[in-house]
Amino acid sequence: MKNTMWLVVVLVIGGIAAGFYFWQLKKDETPPPVAESTLPAAPPEPQIKHPIREAPASDEPLPLLEDSDGALLGALTGFFGQKAVQEFFEVKELARRFVVTVDNLPRQKVPLRYRLFKPVAGKFLVTGVGDDFLSKPENHRRYNAYVLLTGAVDIKKLVAVYTRFYPLFQEEYVNLGYPQGYFNDRLVVAIDDMLAAPDISGSIKLIRPKVLYLFADPALEELSAGQKIMIRMGVENAVRVKARLREFRKELIYKAPKTEETTTEPTTNKN
Repeated sequence: MKNTMWLVVVLVIGGIAAGFYFWQLKKDETPPPVAESTLPAAPPEPQIKHPIREAPASDEPLPLLEDSDGALLGALTGFFGQKAVQEFFEVKELARRFVVTVDNLPRQKVPLRYRLFKPVAGKFLVTGVGDDFLSKPENHRRYNAYVLLTGAVDIKKLVAVYTRFYPLFQEEYVNLGYPQGYFNDRLVVAIDDMLAAPDISGSIKLIRPKVLYLFADPALEELSAGQKIMIRMGVENAVRVKARLREFRKELIYKAPKTEETTTEPTTNKN
Protein backbone atom coordinates (compact mmCIF):
# COMPACT_ATOMS: atom_id res chain seq x y z
CA MET A 1 0.00 0.00 0.00
CA LYS A 2 1.80 3.09 -1.18
CA ASN A 3 0.70 6.64 -0.67
CA THR A 4 0.37 8.06 -2.26
CA MET A 5 -3.65 20.69 -12.23
CA TRP A 6 -5.78 23.15 -17.16
CA LEU A 7 -7.86 25.69 -18.94
CA VAL A 8 -7.92 26.25 -22.75
CA VAL A 9 -8.25 30.00 -23.67
CA VAL A 10 -10.24 30.65 -26.92
CA LEU A 11 -9.91 34.06 -28.67
CA VAL A 12 -12.66 34.56 -31.29
CA ILE A 13 -10.78 37.18 -33.34
CA GLY A 14 -12.49 36.33 -36.62
CA GLY A 15 -15.93 36.81 -35.08
CA ILE A 16 -14.97 40.17 -33.61
CA ALA A 17 -13.63 41.37 -36.99
CA ALA A 18 -16.75 40.21 -38.82
CA GLY A 19 -19.00 41.92 -36.32
CA PHE A 20 -17.14 45.19 -36.73
CA TYR A 21 -17.43 44.98 -40.55
CA PHE A 22 -21.19 44.34 -40.33
CA TRP A 23 -21.57 47.31 -37.96
CA GLN A 24 -19.79 49.54 -40.49
CA LEU A 25 -22.32 48.52 -43.19
CA LYS A 26 -25.36 48.84 -40.97
CA LYS A 27 -24.40 51.71 -38.65
CA ASP A 28 -27.39 53.83 -39.79
CA GLU A 29 -29.84 51.15 -38.77
CA THR A 30 -30.94 51.08 -35.15
CA PRO A 31 -31.10 47.51 -33.84
CA PRO A 32 -34.24 46.44 -32.01
CA PRO A 33 -34.00 46.41 -28.21
CA VAL A 34 -33.04 43.12 -26.64
CA ALA A 35 -35.50 41.78 -24.13
CA GLU A 36 -33.95 41.53 -20.69
CA SER A 37 -35.03 37.93 -20.38
CA THR A 38 -32.94 36.96 -23.42
CA LEU A 39 -29.68 38.34 -22.06
CA PRO A 40 -27.17 35.70 -20.91
CA ALA A 41 -27.08 35.14 -17.19
CA ALA A 42 -24.15 36.68 -15.36
CA PRO A 43 -21.66 34.14 -14.01
CA PRO A 44 -22.15 33.31 -10.34
CA GLU A 45 -20.06 35.16 -7.82
CA PRO A 46 -17.42 33.11 -6.01
CA GLN A 47 -18.92 31.54 -2.91
CA ILE A 48 -16.38 31.83 -0.13
CA LYS A 49 -16.87 30.23 3.25
CA HIS A 50 -13.38 30.58 4.73
CA PRO A 51 -11.70 33.72 3.33
CA ILE A 52 -7.95 33.83 3.59
CA ARG A 53 -6.64 36.51 5.90
CA GLU A 54 -4.69 39.33 4.27
CA ALA A 55 -0.96 38.71 4.22
CA PRO A 56 1.30 41.32 5.84
CA ALA A 57 2.98 43.73 3.44
CA SER A 58 6.29 42.47 2.10
CA ASP A 59 9.18 44.18 0.31
CA GLU A 60 9.75 40.99 -1.67
CA PRO A 61 7.19 40.46 -4.47
CA LEU A 62 5.68 37.05 -5.09
CA PRO A 63 7.26 35.13 -7.95
CA LEU A 64 5.25 34.14 -10.99
CA LEU A 65 3.54 30.79 -10.56
CA GLU A 66 5.78 29.14 -13.16
CA ASP A 67 8.88 30.46 -11.37
CA SER A 68 7.78 29.74 -7.80
CA ASP A 69 9.67 26.52 -7.06
CA GLY A 70 12.72 28.31 -5.65
CA ALA A 71 10.73 30.44 -3.21
CA LEU A 72 8.52 27.55 -2.09
CA LEU A 73 11.50 25.25 -1.68
CA GLY A 74 13.20 27.91 0.43
CA ALA A 75 10.10 28.10 2.65
CA LEU A 76 10.00 24.31 3.09
CA THR A 77 13.70 24.19 3.87
CA GLY A 78 13.22 26.90 6.48
CA PHE A 79 10.69 24.70 8.27
CA PHE A 80 12.22 21.26 7.96
CA GLY A 81 15.84 21.62 6.85
CA GLN A 82 17.38 20.68 3.52
CA LYS A 83 17.99 17.02 4.32
CA ALA A 84 14.40 16.35 5.39
CA VAL A 85 12.96 18.22 2.40
CA GLN A 86 15.04 16.20 -0.06
CA GLU A 87 14.13 12.97 1.73
CA PHE A 88 10.39 13.43 2.08
CA PHE A 89 9.19 15.92 -0.57
CA GLU A 90 8.99 16.01 -4.35
CA VAL A 91 10.65 19.37 -5.03
CA LYS A 92 9.52 20.25 -8.57
CA GLU A 93 6.21 21.97 -9.40
CA LEU A 94 5.62 22.43 -5.69
CA ALA A 95 2.56 24.71 -5.96
CA ARG A 96 0.87 22.30 -8.35
CA ARG A 97 1.70 19.28 -6.23
CA PHE A 98 0.39 20.94 -3.09
CA VAL A 99 -2.88 22.05 -4.71
CA VAL A 100 -3.50 18.74 -6.50
CA THR A 101 -2.78 16.79 -3.32
CA VAL A 102 -5.13 18.91 -1.20
CA ASP A 103 -7.86 18.80 -3.86
CA ASN A 104 -7.72 15.02 -4.08
CA LEU A 105 -7.27 14.01 -0.44
CA PRO A 106 -11.07 13.99 0.11
CA ARG A 107 -11.43 11.80 -3.01
CA GLN A 108 -10.52 8.14 -3.31
CA LYS A 109 -7.14 8.65 -5.00
CA VAL A 110 -4.33 11.21 -5.20
CA PRO A 111 -2.68 11.20 -8.67
CA LEU A 112 0.80 9.72 -8.28
CA ARG A 113 2.14 12.12 -10.93
CA TYR A 114 1.48 15.12 -8.69
CA ARG A 115 1.92 13.71 -5.21
CA LEU A 116 3.67 16.10 -2.82
CA PHE A 117 5.38 13.49 -0.65
CA LYS A 118 7.67 10.70 -1.74
CA PRO A 119 6.45 7.13 -1.09
CA VAL A 120 6.76 5.92 2.48
CA ALA A 121 10.02 4.06 2.91
CA GLY A 122 10.16 0.41 3.82
CA LYS A 123 8.27 -2.67 2.78
CA PHE A 124 4.60 -3.10 3.63
CA LEU A 125 4.36 -6.07 5.93
CA VAL A 126 1.52 -8.59 6.03
CA THR A 127 0.81 -12.02 7.36
CA GLY A 128 -1.21 -14.74 5.68
CA VAL A 129 -1.51 -16.26 2.23
CA GLY A 130 -4.08 -16.49 -0.56
CA ASP A 131 -6.99 -14.12 0.08
CA ASP A 132 -6.45 -14.15 3.83
CA PHE A 133 -4.05 -11.31 4.70
CA LEU A 134 -3.63 -9.18 7.79
CA SER A 135 -1.60 -5.98 8.04
CA LYS A 136 1.18 -5.98 10.61
CA PRO A 137 1.22 -3.28 13.31
CA GLU A 138 4.91 -2.80 12.51
CA ASN A 139 3.83 -0.92 9.37
CA HIS A 140 2.86 2.03 11.52
CA ARG A 141 6.53 2.72 12.23
CA ARG A 142 7.04 3.62 8.56
CA TYR A 143 5.07 6.82 9.22
CA ASN A 144 6.90 7.85 12.39
CA ALA A 145 9.28 10.25 10.59
CA TYR A 146 6.37 12.04 8.91
CA VAL A 147 4.60 12.38 12.24
CA LEU A 148 7.75 13.83 13.79
CA LEU A 149 7.83 16.38 10.94
CA THR A 150 4.30 17.53 11.71
CA GLY A 151 5.17 17.85 15.39
CA ALA A 152 8.18 20.06 14.65
CA VAL A 153 6.23 22.73 12.72
CA ASP A 154 5.40 26.12 14.24
CA ILE A 155 1.72 26.34 13.25
CA LYS A 156 1.53 30.15 13.34
CA LYS A 157 4.57 30.46 11.09
CA LEU A 158 3.19 27.78 8.77
CA VAL A 159 -0.09 29.66 8.34
CA ALA A 160 1.85 32.90 7.78
CA VAL A 161 3.86 31.30 4.97
CA TYR A 162 0.72 29.72 3.49
CA THR A 163 -1.01 33.11 3.57
CA ARG A 164 1.91 34.81 1.84
CA PHE A 165 1.98 32.30 -1.01
CA TYR A 166 -1.80 31.87 -1.15
CA PRO A 167 -2.27 33.84 -4.44
CA LEU A 168 -0.11 31.22 -6.16
CA PHE A 169 -2.17 28.36 -4.75
CA GLN A 170 -5.41 30.08 -5.75
CA GLU A 171 -4.08 30.64 -9.28
CA GLU A 172 -3.14 26.98 -9.56
CA TYR A 173 -6.55 25.93 -8.24
CA VAL A 174 -8.21 27.99 -10.98
CA ASN A 175 -5.89 26.31 -13.47
CA LEU A 176 -7.16 22.97 -12.22
CA GLY A 177 -10.57 23.82 -13.65
CA TYR A 178 -12.26 25.69 -10.80
CA PRO A 179 -12.73 29.26 -12.12
CA GLN A 180 -15.24 29.99 -9.35
CA GLY A 181 -13.47 27.84 -6.76
CA TYR A 182 -11.74 29.03 -3.61
CA PHE A 183 -8.74 26.93 -2.63
CA ASN A 184 -8.77 27.77 1.07
CA ASP A 185 -12.28 26.32 1.31
CA ARG A 186 -11.03 23.13 -0.32
CA LEU A 187 -8.16 22.95 2.16
CA VAL A 188 -10.60 23.12 5.07
CA VAL A 189 -12.69 20.35 3.45
CA ALA A 190 -9.56 18.17 3.19
CA ILE A 191 -8.62 18.81 6.82
CA ASP A 192 -12.12 18.05 8.09
CA ASP A 193 -12.26 14.87 6.04
CA MET A 194 -9.00 13.59 7.55
CA LEU A 195 -10.15 14.51 11.05
CA ALA A 196 -13.22 12.34 10.46
CA ALA A 197 -11.13 9.24 9.72
CA PRO A 198 -12.11 6.27 11.90
CA ASP A 199 -9.67 5.03 14.52
CA ILE A 200 -8.92 1.36 13.84
CA SER A 201 -6.46 -0.37 16.10
CA GLY A 202 -4.75 -3.68 15.57
CA SER A 203 -4.35 -5.62 12.35
CA ILE A 204 -6.67 -5.01 9.40
CA LYS A 205 -7.86 -7.70 7.01
CA LEU A 206 -6.62 -7.21 3.45
CA ILE A 207 -7.08 -8.66 -0.02
CA ARG A 208 -4.69 -8.60 -2.97
CA PRO A 209 -6.64 -8.86 -6.24
CA LYS A 210 -3.63 -7.67 -8.25
CA VAL A 211 -0.35 -6.04 -7.18
CA LEU A 212 -1.51 -3.77 -4.36
CA TYR A 213 -3.13 -4.73 -1.10
CA LEU A 214 -6.65 -3.40 -0.52
CA PHE A 215 -8.85 -3.30 2.56
CA ALA A 216 -11.04 -6.37 2.63
CA ASP A 217 -13.88 -4.35 4.16
CA PRO A 218 -15.58 -2.46 1.25
CA ALA A 219 -16.57 0.34 3.63
CA LEU A 220 -12.91 0.98 4.43
CA GLU A 221 -11.78 0.65 0.82
CA GLU A 222 -14.36 3.28 -0.24
CA LEU A 223 -12.98 5.86 2.20
CA SER A 224 -11.13 8.90 0.89
CA ALA A 225 -7.39 8.87 0.22
CA GLY A 226 -6.82 11.13 3.22
CA GLN A 227 -8.74 8.89 5.59
CA LYS A 228 -6.94 5.79 4.35
CA ILE A 229 -3.61 7.46 5.09
CA MET A 230 -4.75 8.13 8.65
CA ILE A 231 -5.76 4.49 9.07
CA ARG A 232 -2.51 3.13 7.61
CA MET A 233 -0.34 5.16 9.97
CA GLY A 234 -2.00 3.58 13.02
CA VAL A 235 -4.11 5.04 15.79
CA GLU A 236 -1.23 6.40 17.87
CA ASN A 237 0.26 8.32 14.94
CA ALA A 238 -3.16 9.41 13.69
CA VAL A 239 -4.05 10.90 17.07
CA ARG A 240 -0.92 13.05 16.99
CA VAL A 241 -1.47 14.15 13.39
CA LYS A 242 -5.13 14.98 14.04
CA ALA A 243 -4.12 17.16 16.98
CA ARG A 244 -1.80 19.15 14.71
CA LEU A 245 -4.47 19.40 12.01
CA ARG A 246 -6.89 20.86 14.55
CA GLU A 247 -4.28 23.44 15.57
CA PHE A 248 -3.65 24.33 11.92
CA ARG A 249 -7.38 24.62 11.19
CA LYS A 250 -7.95 26.82 14.24
CA GLU A 251 -5.15 29.18 13.22
CA LEU A 252 -6.29 29.14 9.57
CA ILE A 253 -9.92 30.03 10.24
CA TYR A 254 -10.73 33.49 11.49
CA LYS A 255 -13.77 35.75 11.63
CA ALA A 256 -13.58 38.03 8.59
CA PRO A 257 -15.70 41.19 8.34
CA LYS A 258 -19.01 40.39 6.69
CA THR A 259 -19.07 41.47 3.05
CA GLU A 260 -21.07 40.53 0.00
CA GLU A 261 -18.23 38.24 -1.05
CA THR A 262 -18.00 36.30 2.20
CA THR A 263 -21.54 35.85 3.48
CA THR A 264 -22.60 33.10 1.04
CA GLU A 265 -21.64 29.60 1.96
CA PRO A 266 -20.31 27.31 -0.75
CA THR A 267 -21.52 23.85 -1.59
CA THR A 268 -18.65 21.48 -1.01
CA ASN A 269 -18.36 17.76 -1.30
CA LYS A 270 -15.73 15.11 -1.72
CA ASN A 271 -16.16 14.85 -5.47
